[in-house]
Amino acid sequence: MSVRRLFTSESVTEGHPDKIADQISDGVLDAVLATDPHGKVACETLVTTGMAFVAGEITTDAYVDIPGIARQVIKDVGYTDASYGFDCETCAVITSIDEQSPDIRLGVVDKHGAGDQGMMFGYACRETDVFMPVPIFLAHQLTRRLAEARRNNELPYLRPDGKTQVTYEYENGHPKRVHTVVVSAQHDQDVSLDQIRDDVKKHIVEHVLGKFRMKQDDDYILFVNPTGRFVEGGPKADCGLTGRKIIVDTYGGLGSHGGGAFSGKDPSKVDRSGSYAARHIAKNIVAAEIATNCEIQIAYAIGEPQPVSIMVDTFGTGTVDDTKLTEIIREIFDLTPDGIIDRLHLRRPIYRQTAAYGHFGREEQDFTWEKIDFVEKLKSQLG
Repeated sequence: MSVRRLFTSESVTEGHPDKIADQISDGVLDAVLATDPHGKVACETLVTTGMAFVAGEITTDAYVDIPGIARQVIKDVGYTDASYGFDCETCAVITSIDEQSPDIRLGVVDKHGAGDQGMMFGYACRETDVFMPVPIFLAHQLTRRLAEARRNNELPYLRPDGKTQVTYEYENGHPKRVHTVVVSAQHDQDVSLDQIRDDVKKHIVEHVLGKFRMKQDDDYILFVNPTGRFVEGGPKADCGLTGRKIIVDTYGGLGSHGGGAFSGKDPSKVDRSGSYAARHIAKNIVAAEIATNCEIQIAYAIGEPQPVSIMVDTFGTGTVDDTKLTEIIREIFDLTPDGIIDRLHLRRPIYRQTAAYGHFGREEQDFTWEKIDFVEKLKSQLG
């Protein structure tokens, strides 16, 4: 008997308020790491009408021009016009920065332990060439395409804010076809809704589905700006905060999430580095054809170097018992914070680029956690 179900994931553009906040936080982190690779950063950003507020705990000898970084991010994203209610030239940039707690420093610096307690997850599957679920992969491609069409003036009336959503139909656990696509694109007030809908279907949706040869019926459902108007957007219409798009950042809801955000945190924070390590392990397991789907959980106690637990779940698709696979992971992967940082080369200013369009499923050189470099070691351990 055939079992069908629908699963939906969303993405947002780099001009979405929450993503502006993430990019500013990671921009500050990059500026610290550029001159102080061992700097400790936990940076949070809020953006709203006419204002960016940057706060957090930073311990470093480096000088960081936080207002300059915030304005450059806002400019790069595309908020350069005061009529948007938020722009790089006129917005106020307020800062409130303290140093990291000396109590936390005892565990992180002196004991080389985790910067906090918590559990982190990594996931991989065979639905796409980059070992990501189809819905979140397509949602990211659509938001990237929205930004591209705006930047190259292909659709000059587009503004920086935007969101996409993809519903995919699965049959017996396998992705079958695109069911529904939702695109919300901020626009100039003088363009008609009919033009936006025609252009988005042709230049955004069909472009992406055709490029990646995704199967869809002619009658797949498409919603473009469902309210009928999206002129007022960005921080003027919606307060943005760092770390409020954690499902967009990861696997679109397929797989578990420990709850910790990534952006603005240096790699001693296992919310970030532990999640990257878990993705690295899961992807290599699936690439080695040990499993079709794999989820890894790693948990830490603050100040302790070794994880308190490691869990593997291959959802019945593994060629090896999950318990045995857990033992092999412990043998070949150093999962102390220092071990993860060294293996994935995380003390570099590489993070702002991660703050939009997802941290996983990307093949840029700096995304070291996406490398398939432990396949032979895993196979060797399995004989």
